[in-house]
Amino acid sequence: MPENRGLVLIAEDEPHIADLQRRYLSREGFGVHVESDGSAALAAARRMRPAAIVLDIALPGMDGMEVCRRLREEGDWTPVVFVTARDEVTDRILGLELGGDDYLAKPFSPQELVARVKSLLRRAAGPQQDPVRRLGRLTLDPGRRTLLVDDGPVELTTTEFNLLAFLMRHPGQVFTREQLLAQVWGYADYRDTRVMDVYVSQLRAKLGGASPIRTVRGVGYGVADTGR
Repeated sequence: MPENRGLVLIAEDEPHIADLQRRYLSREGFGVHVESDGSAALAAARRMRPAAIVLDIALPGMDGMEVCRRLREEGDWTPVVFVTARDEVTDRILGLELGGDDYLAKPFSPQELVARVKSLLRRAAGPQQDPVRRLGRLTLDPGRRTLLVDDGPVELTTTEFNLLAFLMRHPGQVFTREQLLAQVWGYADYRDTRVMDVYVSQLRAKLGGASPIRTVRGVGYGVADTGR
């Protein structure tokens, strides 16, 4: 029997799709709870505190983006994989700006969903032995998954945290968008690498004047090596 990997909340209003997702996730050792509308999914997330949420955007009652927005406003940073029947860049970027951690467009294989959820949870756990890192006004603790700016806590999504942690592990280096997607997500199959620009923009907004992230035109992103 596979090990218990935690509870995944599926918010999906198409029963056959929800059942397929449930069966494949269950085979991999996940507990699964399914809701078919947004309001019920929000209530379930608050009540059950799942390890991850697979969130369809086009839910009846309350759409998936609103569910995610409300959770983030409440300080709930449970990893979220958005699912939608449309693969439009605007939908993808809006979902990520609201605090989503990954994105799948229908149709997709259930095996891919399982792989994405596993990858997301590995990233959320992070490298437990990674030391506390300080850069400028930032103090990042990978083990506790905390970030301080001038000794004050700043809340980040799983993907925002992992992106910043990766850059801070490599001060002075510059990475292309494709390299960052591969390192932070574990794969680089996005057809539009602008999702990386969204996360960098989100991080800069949260860090304000303390942000060490720099853009190297025509190349990508890095952080200045201010610790030397």
